[in-house]
Amino acid sequence: MRRLLLALAVVAASVGIAPVTADAAPGFSTAYQRIPGAGGTEIGAVVLTPTGQGAGPFPLVVMPSSWGVPNVEYVGQGSKLAKAGFQVISYSSRGFWDSAGGIDIAGPPTVADVSEVIDWADEHTPADTDRVAAVGISYGAGISLLASAQDPRIKAVGALSGWADLIASLNPNETVALQSVAGLLALGNITGRPGPEMQSLQGKFLVGDYDGAIAEAKQLAPVRSAATVIDRINANQPAVFLANAFEDSIFPPTQYTDFFTSLTGPKRLLLAHGDHATPEVTGAIGLPNETWDELAPWLRHYLTGANNGADAEAPVQLKSQRNVWRGYPNWAAVGSPRTSYLSKPAGLSRTGGLQSKAATGWSNGIGAGVPTLADSGIALVSGALQGLLSIPVGVATPLVDRTFAGVWSGPTYSSAAVLNGAPRLHVTVTPSGRDTSLFAYLYDVDALGVGSLVSHKPYTLRGATLGRAVPLDFKLEATSWEVAAGHHLVLVVDTVDPRYLGRSMLGTSVSFSSPAGDPAWLSVPVA
Repeated sequence: MRRLLLALAVVAASVGIAPVTADAAPGFSTAYQRIPGAGGTEIGAVVLTPTGQGAGPFPLVVMPSSWGVPNVEYVGQGSKLAKAGFQVISYSSRGFWDSAGGIDIAGPPTVADVSEVIDWADEHTPADTDRVAAVGISYGAGISLLASAQDPRIKAVGALSGWADLIASLNPNETVALQSVAGLLALGNITGRPGPEMQSLQGKFLVGDYDGAIAEAKQLAPVRSAATVIDRINANQPAVFLANAFEDSIFPPTQYTDFFTSLTGPKRLLLAHGDHATPEVTGAIGLPNETWDELAPWLRHYLTGANNGADAEAPVQLKSQRNVWRGYPNWAAVGSPRTSYLSKPAGLSRTGGLQSKAATGWSNGIGAGVPTLADSGIALVSGALQGLLSIPVGVATPLVDRTFAGVWSGPTYSSAAVLNGAPRLHVTVTPSGRDTSLFAYLYDVDALGVGSLVSHKPYTLRGATLGRAVPLDFKLEATSWEVAAGHHLVLVVDTVDPRYLGRSMLGTSVSFSSPAGDPAWLSVPVA
């Protein structure tokens, strides 16, 4: 506790908190408080109260911390909000750091803590609890969305790098995001106290009972996923501000775009390149940041009624890998699908085409369980390199081993194009094993064959009938990518990716085909 209080003092000094005098300019005071959460569990919180701005009441911003991060996470941004006239409470989520209880993976007690903090603020601060925002990054984002379904006092939500569908995020298409899950479990044990739910899940995970862990996670996930309670969120009509990174390796963007489309109240969606939380983490500590610069006016408009134009901007904002922002009225408008058909891999290169006319009657087999040069990179690292330094996950496409991967190459672009949205792949596969994982990668490839990863997605066939053809139709992750003139697209599908818990067994195979009446195709949305 002494270390935490010392950290608070350091942060307070860094943001320039000064003693309050009677004639002080607009500022804020700071205090550390132990707030009773759900069931009386004590929550460690930093309370930032406006000073020199009258007696209030002030609109309230409640900020649950990210997974593994203490309540000082938002003090930099919280100080800006407090100085601008918001009552702010930034707290460590249940089970982490100085907050009591156990980590319940955004279970009902953790979500109820938000309402308990609002109640406490009503009694102990000059907060206006009829004008409340719940704002958070990652774990705090998911908690904030879930709380908005339970508490109608929450009029605005800022959910940055969060999830709406927990299973779709961590087990996409029945493929466990191994590196991400392992990292979350490790961080939770280092910085917090796992509750019974987390203990049971990680116990199965650590002994290799992955199927048991997945089955248990599927039982826990619905009540922990905002997509499940979308009707209640829509009934409460909070103004929901969502932001995420295209390469987010923990909570990928497509589950957020689906959720955004289902919202019926005021809403905004910002997507930029980077990995988990990288587009907004600098803003949390108070540095200039594009995401927070958009969120702050959003909160002011929907909590105070300020006529600042926050409600008039395009609801969907996408930032390409070349750092160009583009706005759209809704998700459906970001790009128009352009369909190419897969042809049979042939010739010495064993490369198929992506062509304008359907090609049917062909099949192409590859060995399974052997990695190729194509993969999605390293969780939390590769996406950050793309977002911060414009260094993409790359591959020399001619060197991808066609014995263990299907490869299809498209025509050269005569002029630049912007790929906006989620590409879709449809292909028929015939596995020789009961469990087979497939990994689809879409590359932007230059004249030398060097590819930059635009999007990817896993898909695992479980309990397949050996030798039976299965048509697959699935979405790759959303992107906004500028393809230069002279470049072309290349699709690679293989069976191993180190980021994921793959199920392909060495010695098995899988065949891709394009039957008559059901041609294989790739659809890419173009702005």
